[in-house]
Amino acid sequence: MGEILARVEAHLRTALGEPDARAAVTFVGTDRFEVLRFHGSAGDGDSPGGGRDEDAVVRYATLGMSAQPMGDPAQMLADPVKGPRAELVLSVRAGLAATDQVLRPLAVLAASPQVEGVIVAPGASLDLGGPLWPGAPFHSVLVGEPGGLVADLELAGPMEPVRFLPLLPMTVNEAAWKRVRGARELQERWLSRRTDLRDPLRRSVALD
Repeated sequence: MGEILARVEAHLRTALGEPDARAAVTFVGTDRFEVLRFHGSAGDGDSPGGGRDEDAVVRYATLGMSAQPMGDPAQMLADPVKGPRAELVLSVRAGLAATDQVLRPLAVLAASPQVEGVIVAPGASLDLGGPLWPGAPFHSVLVGEPGGLVADLELAGPMEPVRFLPLLPMTVNEAAWKRVRGARELQERWLSRRTDLRDPLRRSVALD
């Protein structure tokens, strides 16, 4: 487990640079989860919406979720080797909101495969049970497709690669619309309206 996480952290540093802060959270009955913070530029295509590429972006990446493979909750015994592995990455524009308060919510999401037995995959909605950070209009996130910002990390077989899944914050209205229309239609709406998904202060996209 330690070797996998060391490789994951090195992979994140290669893709995003040196982290300037990190926080650790341990939940009862789970492994230790960390969240690393990186500062960088916005012009890297990790969001399906538009945006101002000149603005600084802060990125939060989990470290610990990939230590164990995610198992099918219907299985009686989890396979300790085989199964999908992932970490989560959230990108937001820096300096506009108290986004550093997102560290614990992100750790909660990273722990959900161990705590709740769920498999986190692209297209899924993850409900936070409250705002992503204090005052945020987002209470859930859409799991995006991997590979745009941080490439997959190959592991020795039969282990599956570690995938780095972007999290796209959703307003309450967007989350409700996604439940009815699906992830693809919501992402198409964001794209057609050039929604800046990194904007921590944005309003819901028009859904009429």
